Amino acid sequence: MMTVLGCITNNHNLWLVIVAALVCATGSWAILRLFDRAASTAGLQRVGWHFLTAVAAGSSIWCTHFIAMLAYDPGVPVGFDPVLTVVSLLIAMLGALLGFLVAASGLTRLAPAVGGGIVGLAIVTMHYTGMMAYRVQGIVSWNMAYLSASIILSVAFSAVALHIAMRQIFRGHKYVATGVLVIAIVSLHFTGITAFRVSPMLIDGSFSNPAALQALALAIAGVALVIVGTGLSSYLIDDDVRADSYERLRHMALNDSLTGLPNRASFNERLDQEIALARGAGGKVALIGIDLDRFKEINDLRGHSVGDEVLRILSRRMINLLREGEFVARLGGDEFAAVHRLRNQADLLDFLSRLEAALTKPIRLDDYEVIPGASIGVAIYPDNADSTEVLISNADLAMYRAKADITREVCFYKRSMDETVRARRNLASELREAIENNQLDVHYQVQTSISTGEIRGYEALLRWEHPQHGFIPPSEFIPLAEENGLILQMGEWVLRTACAKAATWEPQYKVAVNLSPVQFVHTDLSKLVLEVLIETGLSPDRLELELTESTIFTDKERALHMLRQIKALGVSIALDDFGTGYSSLDTLRAFPFDKIKLDRSFMSEIESSPQAKAIIRAVLALGKSLEIPVLAEGIETQDQLTLLTTEGCDEAQGFFLGRPAPLHRIVTSGQITLTTREPLKMIAKMDNRERLALDLVAGSA
Repeated sequence: MMTVLGCITNNHNLWLVIVAALVCATGSWAILRLFDRAASTAGLQRVGWHFLTAVAAGSSIWCTHFIAMLAYDPGVPVGFDPVLTVVSLLIAMLGALLGFLVAASGLTRLAPAVGGGIVGLAIVTMHYTGMMAYRVQGIVSWNMAYLSASIILSVAFSAVALHIAMRQIFRGHKYVATGVLVIAIVSLHFTGITAFRVSPMLIDGSFSNPAALQALALAIAGVALVIVGTGLSSYLIDDDVRADSYERLRHMALNDSLTGLPNRASFNERLDQEIALARGAGGKVALIGIDLDRFKEINDLRGHSVGDEVLRILSRRMINLLREGEFVARLGGDEFAAVHRLRNQADLLDFLSRLEAALTKPIRLDDYEVIPGASIGVAIYPDNADSTEVLISNADLAMYRAKADITREVCFYKRSMDETVRARRNLASELREAIENNQLDVHYQVQTSISTGEIRGYEALLRWEHPQHGFIPPSEFIPLAEENGLILQMGEWVLRTACAKAATWEPQYKVAVNLSPVQFVHTDLSKLVLEVLIETGLSPDRLELELTESTIFTDKERALHMLRQIKALGVSIALDDFGTGYSSLDTLRAFPFDKIKLDRSFMSEIESSPQAKAIIRAVLALGKSLEIPVLAEGIETQDQLTLLTTEGCDEAQGFFLGRPAPLHRIVTSGQITLTTREPLKMIAKMDNRERLALDLVAGSA
C-alpha cells in the first residue's frame, strides 16, 4: 500500500489525479443509479436503461483510467496506440453491459455478486488493454504480485458493490455501494500502475508535451462528465416523469373525476386525521352529510349531461367557500360530505350557512334555471360519537331526518334518532312476518261515473292492522317494504288476491291495482300479470294497473316496452297522481294510457284556489283532446263533485263516494255479490286477438 501511495505522490500530476477521482466518483454514483432503474423496469425499457448504464459505466471507467494514465509521468516520452485505445473503451462498455445484465437477472441469489465480478473483470481487461496501448521509450516490466492484487481487488470490490446495490441490506446502501465501486476502479488502476516498471531507453530524442497531455486529460474528463451527465439526466427526467405520473395517478385515486373534489377515500383519510387531532388536543370535529334534494328530477327532465354540469357547479361553489380547517368531498352520486374543525358554535353555524347558500342558489343553464337544494345532517365528535364509523352513521341519520322534514334543510343529530331507526328496523321485521303469516288485507274503494252515478270499478288498497300498534298507513309501510326488498313479494300477493277476488264479483266490475316503481322494473312483470290472469280466471279487460310517471322515467324506453307488453294482454293502464311530479305531455304522447287519475291534492283546493281549478280544467281538456278518460281522486264533498260534474270530469273516487272497505262489507252493502267460477275457463272466452297477445307476451317474457 505504501508503494502505491508513493507512486501516486511521486509519479503523478496531483491535479489530474483529483480530476480522475472526480470523474470516477461522479460516474460511479450515476452508474448505480442507472443500474437501479434498469433492475426495476421490464421489457424494452429495461434494455434501454441497461444500455445507458453500460455507456455511462464504460465511459467513466475508461476516462478515469486514461486521465490517471495521462497524470502518470514515467520519465520518458509516451504515446498511445489509437486502435487499442478504442478497443479498451469498447471492452469497458461491453463488459459492463454483460455484468449488469447478469447482476439484474435474478437467476440465483449470487447473481448480483457474479455480475459484479464480471464488471470487475471488464475493468481489469480495459485497464491492461489500455496499458498495451501505452507507448513508452523504454523497457516495460511488471511486478506480478501487484498485478495479481489489482485483478483480485477489482473483481472483489465490484462484486461487493453490486451485491450491496441489489440486496439493499441496510440503510444508506446506495452510498456504500458507490464508495465500494470507486474503490474497485481506483484500486485496480493504482495497484496496476505500481506493478508497471519502465527502464528508460531514449531512441530518437523525442519528448512528451506535458501541457498537451494535461489538456487531453481535461478534454477526456469533460467528455466523460457529459456522457455521465446525459445518463444521469435521463434518470432524473424519468424520475420526474414517474413522479408526475404517480401524482396524476394519486390524484385520480383520491379525487372525483367529474367534479375534482376529493373522493370517499380522501374523505375517510381526512376524517381520521381530524378525529386524531381532536382526540389529541381535546377538540371537536363536525361531520356534515349532504344529499341533493332534486337531483334525480334534474337528471330525468334535463338529461345526465345537465345533471353532471350541476354537480360541477355546486362542487366549485363548495370549494370556493372553504376556509382553514374545512374540507368537502363527493362520496358518490348526489351525496357529499364536509368536515369542519369545530372551534365554537358560531363558526359551525357560519359554515352551514355558507353551504346552504351555495347549494340553494339558482343555477342558470342556457334558457332555464335549476334550483338544486340539499338536505344537511350534522354530527359532532366526540359529543355524538366516539369513533369514525359511528360519527358517519349518525351524520347520515341526521341527514335523512332533514330530508324527511320539508320544513328544514339542516338537522343536528339527536340520540332519539337512534331510537327511531331501531323502531323502523323492528317495524320492517314485523312487516316481513305479517307478509309470511298472511296478516295483510286488501280493501276496496269504489270508482264512480260522475255523469250517471254508476259504479265503474274498485281500487285495491293494501292495509295493515298491526296487532300492537293498530292501523299503520300505507305511506309508512310501503316505503319500508321498498327499502327492505319486500315490495316484490307484497305486490305480487296484492295482484293475485285482488284478481282472484274480482273474478268472483257480480257485476263484473274492473279492479285497479297499484304498481310500485320497484315492482315495475322487475323483468318478469308482464309474465307475472299473464300467470295471475290465467290462474285467477280474471278477464284481462277487468284489470287496470296504475303507475306514476316517475316509474316510467327510471328507464323510459324499457318501461314503455313493458307497458306495451302488458297492454297487449288487454289489461288497462292508468297514469296515477297526474298533476304532480313530472306531468310530461311527452309521456302521454309516447304511450296510449286508458285513464288519467288526477291527484287528490287538487281536490282540497278546488273550491278556494283559482290555480287549482285552472289546472283541473286543463287536465280535463287534455283528456278530452286525447280521448283519455279522467278520474278525480280525493272527492270529499258534494260541492267538489258538483264542480267536477260541471267541468265534465268522467269518473270520481273519494270518501264522499265510498271509503276503502274490506270485501265482506262491500258484499254486505249489496254493491256486489260473489259467484264461483272455474278460472281456466276464462281463457276459452277470449277472442283470437287476445289469445295471440297472451302467446306473444309469454314468449317474450
